[in-house]
Amino acid sequence: QVQLVESGGGLVQAGGSLRLSCAASGGTFSRMAWFRQAPGKEREFVAATSWTGSIKVYGDSVKGRFAISRDNTKNTAYLQMNSLTPEDTAVYYCAVVVAEVYRTPTAGDEYDYWGQGTQVTVSS
Repeated sequence: QVQLVESGGGLVQAGGSLRLSCAASGGTFSRMAWFRQAPGKEREFVAATSWTGSIKVYGDSVKGRFAISRDNTKNTAYLQMNSLTPEDTAVYYCAVVVAEVYRTPTAGDEYDYWGQGTQVTVSS
């Protein structure tokens, strides 16, 4: 059974940094990704990485500020978030794709499993 457990969320001041972790179990995954959803807004793609980490894709709103990585020895993905702004406030979700894919999906419905989410709040 696939399980994804996010951690690392919290409250941070604008301009600060946070590092999120997603510990995965129950399988291997061709893609691991982060999405976020703010109150009253649609779910937004943040970043995704391939199994080897050689492919990384970012949403436009986080390019240059966030970095995704993964440690396959721990089956864990990370999201390093720098230069945070109040607009980054959201629940952040980890998601995975099981089967090998020829491209990295950015739509949530293309992901197979999801974590429970971790809250990130950025104060101004």
